[in-house]
Amino acid sequence: MMDISTRHLSGIDLDLLPVLDALLRRRNVTHAGHDVGLSQPAMSRALGRLRHLFDDPLLVRQAGGFALTSKAQRLAPQVAAALEQIGGLFRDAPFDPSAARRTIRIVAADAQTIVLMPDVMRRIAQEAPGVRIAVEGYGQDTIAQMQQGRVDFAFALASSPLPSGTESLILGNDRLMLVTRRGHPLATGPVTAEDYARFPHAAVSIFGDGQTEIDAGLAARGLSRTVALTTPHFAAALAVVAATDCMTTLSQALTVRLADAFGLSMRPSPLFADPLAITLVWDRLRSADPLLIWFREMVREVAAAIYR
Repeated sequence: MMDISTRHLSGIDLDLLPVLDALLRRRNVTHAGHDVGLSQPAMSRALGRLRHLFDDPLLVRQAGGFALTSKAQRLAPQVAAALEQIGGLFRDAPFDPSAARRTIRIVAADAQTIVLMPDVMRRIAQEAPGVRIAVEGYGQDTIAQMQQGRVDFAFALASSPLPSGTESLILGNDRLMLVTRRGHPLATGPVTAEDYARFPHAAVSIFGDGQTEIDAGLAARGLSRTVALTTPHFAAALAVVAATDCMTTLSQALTVRLADAFGLSMRPSPLFADPLAITLVWDRLRSADPLLIWFREMVREVAAAIYR
């Protein structure tokens, strides 16, 4: 077969480029078809043409779905960059979010989902009804998925180190608060570091690392705590706190959102006085995408009314 680099551009169907991008991102023919508006038979035919064009299977079936070949993994960032460059040729006209038909993929904890998504989805329903949001949890491959274009955004703290090639936007400041049920002995009055050692804790551990800044802060004072529950879910920790004498140290914005529903009380934490800058992170290859530009600006506006 003739090497693709020797072919004349006129002999290549450039309509296959967004199809290829969707296949490399989604690794699923049906889901990729939804992204580009093609039926599964049409996507299967397009995949066959792409395999012929690149002389490579691109997607190979394995247990639980499809995996990218080594050539496909090399192609993924190049295809994303090529689409961004081509799209730049046609961006003189103002972007109209109401005409967008796409799924935006976000990595987030349930804290950001509960705090931000109600207002975000209300704005989307009004301004971009054809846009869908898919939220997934953090994983060890989150950065790799973002670099491959399979994830559009992730939430992080400004203090978190970010790899090269990523950009971020500060959404606002949150604070860590000591949270108990209403009626708990620590629900009123000032709280000391020693109080952390008096009652069991419901701890949130997203990556299962166990040791936290709370433990380090207590250890520096010669104190330790009893962790009765460890969970990756912030709302689960608050639900347990609402029903027991456990305490937890969590986001002020999240606690305010759920305080009345769960019957919660919060006090300033003696261990954490500094604010937490909440950021939205994305890969630089996607920085010029008009839909994603609109989305992150809309999230910034929503967050400005929440993170004060």
